[in-house]
Amino acid sequence: MKVVLDSNVLVAAFGFGGICRAIVDVCIDSHELVLSETILAEVHRHLQGKLNHSPAMADQRVSALREAAAVVTPVAVAADDLPVLGTLLAAKADCLVTGDGDLLVLGEFGGHPILSPREFWQRLK
Repeated sequence: MKVVLDSNVLVAAFGFGGICRAIVDVCIDSHELVLSETILAEVHRHLQGKLNHSPAMADQRVSALREAAAVVTPVAVAADDLPVLGTLLAAKADCLVTGDGDLLVLGEFGGHPILSPREFWQRLK
């Protein structure tokens, strides 16, 4: 399964572990994780800003994600939060996993489900 993880899921995985960390691990180990440079840049920025990671630690984590994921160029979309939705369409992913309420209320985009981390985890079981 191809899965796009939003930056908030990735940051939560590195900062707090829990279900978000389990999702990152299972996507890397058993599925195809798809990201974009825009998502990776957001992760890098938030690791330093929200989680107080050093620039070197943020670089290391983003490099590991880049190596583990397929990185696509987002397609242009006419909606808010363009890069993550553009990544979803460019990847032709099976779903987007996000904690962003503005995206979750959409339910789907371009025929691709938008799931919370908990919803995604339940579907995997």
